[in-house]
Amino acid sequence: MQPPSPELIFATINAHHRTAALKAAIELDLFTAIGEGARTAAAIAGCSRAAERGVRILCDYLVIIGLLAKDSNAYTLTPESAAFLDRRSPAYIGDAVQFLNSSLMMDAFAQLTGSVRAGGTTAIPGGTMAPEHPIWVEFARSMMSLMRMPAEAIAEIVGAAAAGPMRVLDIAAGHGVFGITIARHNPQAQIVAADWGSVLALAGENAEAAGIGDRYKLLPGSAFDIDFGEPYDLVLLTNFLHHFDPPTCGKLLAKVHRALKPGGRAATLDFVPNDDRVTPPTPAAFSLIMLATTEKGDAYTFAEYDRMFHEAGFARSELHPLPGNMSQVIVSFR
Repeated sequence: MQPPSPELIFATINAHHRTAALKAAIELDLFTAIGEGARTAAAIAGCSRAAERGVRILCDYLVIIGLLAKDSNAYTLTPESAAFLDRRSPAYIGDAVQFLNSSLMMDAFAQLTGSVRAGGTTAIPGGTMAPEHPIWVEFARSMMSLMRMPAEAIAEIVGAAAAGPMRVLDIAAGHGVFGITIARHNPQAQIVAADWGSVLALAGENAEAAGIGDRYKLLPGSAFDIDFGEPYDLVLLTNFLHHFDPPTCGKLLAKVHRALKPGGRAATLDFVPNDDRVTPPTPAAFSLIMLATTEKGDAYTFAEYDRMFHEAGFARSELHPLPGNMSQVIVSFR
């Protein structure tokens, strides 16, 4: 038996080094430079307008943590960094660092001890769900690229392309990518996007840029308070329910149920851990983000979501895994 080692503890204490290294590499556009053919520290430094010594040390560290490969003095991208961190890739997600490593998010974790004692955030008054919180504008701008793949998956799961005329309510629309993707696949889809007014300005711009502005209506305000209007065929609940406790989710889901036509559906995108609440690692760990940044949010299992939707009046719910994605889709039937 190997004696216990402090390596895991030491690595965890210093885990912020990984965050800082990746953020610096994204800001220097280092992965794109390598993808375009710069291989040595000198060549990468020239593209990134940085010191050769600094680039060499940073690139070596990225090799150590698995985001670059090295052969002699030449650096190359890994499959993951080529897909997600080279700006030329359609799956590029580097912009997400601006939200995920924003000062608000980092400060929330700096005060995690207090949040654990309180059972909810002590760093953000009212949590991130406070009315018109400015963080959601940054979220909409930074996270849009990360949401394109799950948006395409949802459009396929709900059969948007073959659905014919349909009315879609996109709750907490943010950047608008989910509703816009439905509209791109279905020229007869009418989208109503609900969110804070400051955030919807960006969603409206994206809808115009996508050529579906004439089928895209903005509905500003809190989803708990605004009138949703005419019945819908589909309601999108993407990355939203985890911000609240089950009673609050239940209140909204009952309202969603009333807003749907008979036979209508709600599509929820979220981190869904297994019943043990510790696997898979990324969805399960998401609950810690909710503890640090919201008053009562959590990562809910499918059994918990199924119960919430059932109590709100939905007939049944089905879970759809998304291969290669950290989130899953729950489709609930009225």
